[in-house]
Amino acid sequence: MKSILKQLSENNKELEKAEALKAQAEINNPETKKDRRDFLKKTAFGGITLAGMMGLSIEDTLALTTSKVKRYSAPSDLKITDMRYALTAAMGGTAIIRIDTNQGIYGLGEVRDAADPRYALMLKSRILGLNPCNVEMIFKIIKQFGGPSRQAGGVCAVEMALWDLCGKAYNVPAWQLLGGRYRDKIRLYADTPEANSPEEQLKLIKYRTEDQGYTWLKMDVSIDELTKIPGTLVNQKFWESQGSLKQWQGDNMSYANTLHPFTQIQITDKGLDELTKIVEKVRNMVGYDIPLSTDHYGHFDLNNGIRLGKALEKYRLAWMEDIVSWELTDQWKTMSDALETPLLTGEDIYLLKNFKPLIDIHAVDIVHPDLATSGGLLETKRIGDYAEEHGVAMAMHQAGTPVSFMADVHCAAATQNFLACEHHNIDVPWWEGLVKTTDGRQLITKGFANVPFSAPGLGIELNEEEVKKHLHAKDKSFFAPTPEWNEIRSHDRVFS
Repeated sequence: MKSILKQLSENNKELEKAEALKAQAEINNPETKKDRRDFLKKTAFGGITLAGMMGLSIEDTLALTTSKVKRYSAPSDLKITDMRYALTAAMGGTAIIRIDTNQGIYGLGEVRDAADPRYALMLKSRILGLNPCNVEMIFKIIKQFGGPSRQAGGVCAVEMALWDLCGKAYNVPAWQLLGGRYRDKIRLYADTPEANSPEEQLKLIKYRTEDQGYTWLKMDVSIDELTKIPGTLVNQKFWESQGSLKQWQGDNMSYANTLHPFTQIQITDKGLDELTKIVEKVRNMVGYDIPLSTDHYGHFDLNNGIRLGKALEKYRLAWMEDIVSWELTDQWKTMSDALETPLLTGEDIYLLKNFKPLIDIHAVDIVHPDLATSGGLLETKRIGDYAEEHGVAMAMHQAGTPVSFMADVHCAAATQNFLACEHHNIDVPWWEGLVKTTDGRQLITKGFANVPFSAPGLGIELNEEEVKKHLHAKDKSFFAPTPEWNEIRSHDRVFS
């Protein structure tokens, strides 16, 4: 065997010498084009020659050609060994999960805002020992445990963390694993809360557009603004006697938890005039160069939604969001046919199959998945791709920590029909400091998120000291062990 290797080595040397002389002659030839000359210089004098490689096995060739590639792990041997969490104070309580492996690398994910961390923890026993790089396979194992809105928080958190891990294992950004990127920066739309005075409202808007550089705004147009103005709402007193007209407060029989068609709240002409004034005031402040979206109207039926939409059409809104609940497909189609303003929904929809009914009949003009509910990075890209085929655009809802924010950035970079992604924490001074970018870039510059060109995975690590400062009051643990979630307690197969 050694004599064979010696003979091969001698033959290779002769071939290398001949190839080098041939290459040098071509380099010296004045008729050789510059690109060809540069190529020959690199191959002939930059290390092992092409002829030298011809005598090597495929394994040795791969070893040589990738010898300078930085390896973070041996991906085929990766195994999931643990899952832990930290509950941050972001958005009233948002959990970051960490999935650990046998090779010391880990992935970060996020359970959607206000969702219970146990949505993720219950999945731990089902993924222990699996290779995190098999993202789609693991997703198919756990996706049965997701559902609309926060119920999908655990599945999506795990999926995010798997892409982070996979990117780190192969030393590439997550967007690369999704098929590459369409853009280098991600346009953000700035959530803009209602102020107590025109002066305060103008201050909020100027901070976003002039100081921070945002080029797209979203505002609330809520019937809550009408509750102190007599003659603006029908059936107001009944709901106030049951509690209030607040959209997020109340028991199971409250206004907040009553579906839109069943409240019998109606907006009078006077009420429409008042809501129109609110939008007109903001539109006059921002002008028409900046897209202006609206949201959080309250719970009323599609007829009142159409009346409100028609009253606001002259302000050329970028979209009206979640006028009724997402699953009322026929009602969305009725409103879409009646209004010129683009309609949008989707932040509570889980999986592509549940977006399809809206897309197939063009019941909305824009889909609006929240990646922490829709199924994670790959499923959200699939949603965008399917919508694109049907002439429907995609914006992205986001109201969590920088972990899910960066998952959105990678997905948006890889999806062609993307418009803008929400930034809901502009006025929270510590929000951005929860993480550190691994390539030194800024997270956000002048209203655009920066896509990491080379940083592996999601391109961030936790700023642990900052996270510890902003843990939720009800749970101050910080990635504590979770052995109680190690064992499967059920038979999960969904068919007989």
